[in-house]
Amino acid sequence: MPQPPTNGHATERDAAFARIVADHARFLFRVANAVLRHPQDAEDAVQDALLKLYRGESWRAMREERAFLARCVWRVAIDRRASRSTVLDDETAESRLMDLRPNPERNAQDGDERALLQELIDELPADLREPLLLSAMEELSSREVGDVLGLPEGTVRTRLMRARNELKQNFHARRAAGREVAAGERSTR
Repeated sequence: MPQPPTNGHATERDAAFARIVADHARFLFRVANAVLRHPQDAEDAVQDALLKLYRGESWRAMREERAFLARCVWRVAIDRRASRSTVLDDETAESRLMDLRPNPERNAQDGDERALLQELIDELPADLREPLLLSAMEELSSREVGDVLGLPEGTVRTRLMRARNELKQNFHARRAAGREVAAGERSTR
């Protein structure tokens, strides 16, 4: 195992890696959190990915820093999500059975369109949700999203269009259903 420098000064390699971490840590957390949907798991995934990168040399040759780092963290988060789902204890399994999200009627009554939109995004299939989150939330270009997900840029654009159309349709349908329920409740009083 390499020993830290004894002279108290960081090596050039350490300084370069520290800059990468400082510049991209928040972004990498958001990428991991988009996959894992749990802040502590996302932090662990980022730490694992950065540790793997630091121990190797591939980060020194990266051309598109942001996309390269996002792809590394994305892969670790996907692996972590897969392993997490196979090791559920009884308490976690029980909590996953309970639907803690507000229902559409409550969202409509409260006027909480943002919560409804988040719920609809969560319900999208992963192949539509993931490109949408990387594009809209992380502000990656279609090309960068393609690099992260290992997809052609045209496929990313198609999936983004499908995700937005599905969100729009579902949003309007849920809003209309919420208004009908609210109107029915008022007429029975």
